[in-house]
Amino acid sequence: MNKSWFYVAMTSFFELVWIFGFNVASEWWHWIFIVLFIFIDFHYLTLACKDLPTGTVYATFAGIGTVGTALMDVFFFEQSLNMSKIIFILILLVGVIGLNLVDAIEEKKTKKGIV
Repeated sequence: MNKSWFYVAMTSFFELVWIFGFNVASEWWHWIFIVLFIFIDFHYLTLACKDLPTGTVYATFAGIGTVGTALMDVFFFEQSLNMSKIIFILILLVGVIGLNLVDAIEEKKTKKGIV
């Protein structure tokens, strides 16, 4: 796996960690860890953007964060999961995958000299 995509995975993971922290923080010192995870998150986001198109990184990061947060709400915080949520999660995933595919095609064209 490309190192940059590893960074995208890490930034997505740490985003979910600090969002989870927002929901469970009950003491002032919990916020120290949340802020630390936010800094780690943005560190990996910055690394991912060095070699990948920023739009692709952000769309993937935001998509995983949105889907992950919605599922976290269902599994950890007793929110409901209905057909409407599932449909919109699938639409979001199709959009993120589509953006990644389009960027990959454009990158191949650029490498071949086709603009």
